[in-house]
Amino acid sequence: MTDHGRTSRVIASLVASMTIGALVLMALDKQSLTAGPFSLASYTNLNPVEKIATESLISEAQHWDFVEIYYSGTMAGDIEQLAKFNGLSSSEDVNFHFLVCNGNRDGNIDSSMKWWKQRAALPGQDWFGDSQTIRICVVADGVRTLATDCQIQRTNDLVEELARDFNISKKSIAYPANWQL
Repeated sequence: MTDHGRTSRVIASLVASMTIGALVLMALDKQSLTAGPFSLASYTNLNPVEKIATESLISEAQHWDFVEIYYSGTMAGDIEQLAKFNGLSSSEDVNFHFLVCNGNRDGNIDSSMKWWKQRAALPGQDWFGDSQTIRICVVADGVRTLATDCQIQRTNDLVEELARDFNISKKSIAYPANWQL
């Protein structure tokens, strides 16, 4: 009889902990309770990587042979804010092709005018690519603010799509030193 009582208590504890866990996950997901536990609502509401990589082009796709992912050096920001932060007169002058957002837009990927017009990023001391390098900026400073799980997943999805579309080898993809694959 004691085994039956113990089994009942274990099952009741399991059900209670799963319910509490589901409620915590839903609260962190910032979705309504009707969305259900473990919903991918926030992830599936993001813009599709396939469309970002190929459908936003204004001109013919350039030959790309390298992908570089780097941190913005900021804790937050969008394309316009990063342009101002870097002293640029316009968001069209940012030196990256894609921006992976955090915060309220966690995991959202914005393509810059450089990508739409298929323009190369300008060489600088903060990167080692060449004119055929696709630059992906992840909003984080890499020290106090690391990339979120959603940013990492979305960046990896984008890199995979770009590598497939432009036949870029895995050896030609550079990640920040503390990046999680």
